Amino acid sequence: MWFKNLQLYRLPSPWAADPGALEQQLARAQFQRCSASDLASHGFVPPQADGALLHSVGGQWLIAFKTEQKLLPASVVNQVAADRAEEIEAQQGFKPGRKQMKELKEAVTAELLPRAFTRLRTTFAWIDPAGGWLAIDASSRSKAEAVLDLLHKTLDELPLKLLRTELSATGAMAQWLAAGEAPPDFSIDRDCELKAADDEQAAVRYVRHPLEGEEIRNHLVAGKLPTRLALTWHDRLSFVLTDDLEIKRLDFLAMEEEKSDADNPAERFDADFALMSGELRAFIPDLLAALGGEPAAEGAPPAPAPALSRAA
Repeated sequence: MWFKNLQLYRLPSPWAADPGALEQQLARAQFQRCSASDLASHGFVPPQADGALLHSVGGQWLIAFKTEQKLLPASVVNQVAADRAEEIEAQQGFKPGRKQMKELKEAVTAELLPRAFTRLRTTFAWIDPAGGWLAIDASSRSKAEAVLDLLHKTLDELPLKLLRTELSATGAMAQWLAAGEAPPDFSIDRDCELKAADDEQAAVRYVRHPLEGEEIRNHLVAGKLPTRLALTWHDRLSFVLTDDLEIKRLDFLAMEEEKSDADNPAERFDADFALMSGELRAFIPDLLAALGGEPAAEGAPPAPAPALSRAA
């Protein structure tokens, strides 16, 4: 349940939603397994087995989005259809036409779907109604959007906005690398990716490599901008910040000794969720402060990346 990624979205602060009403609305899209003819299915499940769809601990909410996808590669369908086409050609004396092949592939797909392997995946989303945050543990925006799409279709109201900051993540990371110093409460780690903004998009990636010194600055001066930067917050939480304001490779460094050792799985789950959400509620405001805070004007764009010169 410990999040590895954060796709952050803004809710009103505070968000005066009724948890009982949300629970009932989530039930409209409760997860059901794929039928024999379905390629995929998705819906909401209780974060804890046999629990509520909206799991609440200390005023913090957790929901779980589950997907089932049948694994039926196109190459398998094409091969079986090709074999059937050869049999048809032998019977009728000529190759099946385009329309007949399309119908043949559809018939093969319908035949193979009930026997296909399935892949199940659960994605958690944390809601802080007091702080006005919705965070999805997804490695990409597209995976997070699948959760958001169903929430928008299911909930009567979801006043959600994209998170914006005064400084763009790219601009802020460039400033920190150029200065060789992270903002207050943070330290720069040893992983970074820089990419040119031109058509070629030449890129350089550092892994477990010191990021101080002239080499990094020369890349910045040459026009390469950071797209990923590893950081640590208060020696408690390490992560990678991306140019799209995504947080990846989240690691709760100080939590190993604090994680619950309760024998009861439900108690341990609740204790860990309380620890995680408490840590994130302290971390997110510090990160926003490092990025200049949220814009005062509605819809104001982030500040661009700074211009760097060799004389600076």
